[in-house]
Amino acid sequence: MALKGIAHARLACGCRVSFREGVEGSPVTVMLDLKSPGCGVSWHVTGLPLYDYREALRVPTRFLPPREEGFEEEG
Repeated sequence: MALKGIAHARLACGCRVSFREGVEGSPVTVMLDLKSPGCGVSWHVTGLPLYDYREALRVPTRFLPPREEGFEEEG
């Protein structure tokens, strides 16, 4: 699979990223090509991939109760 479209982008902090083919389950990997001298983000490191650490995308760390079926609100 060859990537088509945008090859590079610049983030709001000034860093430059590129897009590469990813692995199974994630079709694109975002790599930090060049860290901006004015960037204050400590985890922006030239040559390393950027990952999304938002809570919504994390695997749950505890078991959740089973989902109830047929629940309806009263009134």
